[in-house]
Amino acid sequence: MKKVKKAVIPAAGYGTRFLPITKAVCKEMLPIVDKPTLQYIVEEAVASGMREILIITGRNKKSIEDFFDYTPELDAVLEENMQEEYLKLSKKMENLADIYFVRQKHPVGFADAVLYAQPFTGDEPFGILLGDDIIYTEKELPGIRQLADSFEKTGKTTVALMNVPDADIPKYANVKAREISENLFSIEKIVEKPAIAEKISNDAVIGRYVVEPSIYDVIRRTPPSPKGEVYFTDALGLLAENGALHGYRFAGKRYDAGNKLDYLKANIEFALRDPALGDGMRAYLKELCGKI
Repeated sequence: MKKVKKAVIPAAGYGTRFLPITKAVCKEMLPIVDKPTLQYIVEEAVASGMREILIITGRNKKSIEDFFDYTPELDAVLEENMQEEYLKLSKKMENLADIYFVRQKHPVGFADAVLYAQPFTGDEPFGILLGDDIIYTEKELPGIRQLADSFEKTGKTTVALMNVPDADIPKYANVKAREISENLFSIEKIVEKPAIAEKISNDAVIGRYVVEPSIYDVIRRTPPSPKGEVYFTDALGLLAENGALHGYRFAGKRYDAGNKLDYLKANIEFALRDPALGDGMRAYLKELCGKI
């Protein structure tokens, strides 16, 4: 079985859940403490051995490309001012991975965005990481690596599973699955964002996937929705019908960085984990809670 060495990150969405700031700022560049959300995603891929990364962007997303680019003017100022710590941070971003970019010409959904990756991935399997999902792992392997390890043993497209409460069922793709080994499931059915009354389980798919190169053909033969858009979940449904879709219940904590409350929680919790900020943040929160 081929190793998973490439990653694809769709980042062409409008970020409407974060309006008005996303009128001018890419949602992927919104910071969690001092790093943009997208950096956490890229670092997860790199830590998982996926150093070739394609980011699928859209109009008004040039700041993403600039962030990972070489910045000689900034580096020169930092060097002149002997700000070695900041210079290392700048150079780290320049050399983090081999990052490529392509624009999705028409923002017509996730499945269409994935098709833009075919020239990049060719006949190799690859990871897909959605920019709204941050997975924090401490002692565990990075989130996408957990899925890749499973894929490399089974050869079947694998999606990340998370148990969610009833109230959150309409936010996610919902699955009917049979456990075949620890944390690994064979998915028999997958439904996009059902009503609570129509749920088939409390297992939801979140934004991590490891897919076979055949996914492109599957997307192309997936019937479009009444709106004319092909849903990635429907493509996965075709795989499920043929017993070719696995789900992996990953270890780690997931934050929905596209949800305002979860985004704020992520900022607080990552700040608490930061050696330079943790004590001060903890003291502030205790003081603040005492006043509420």
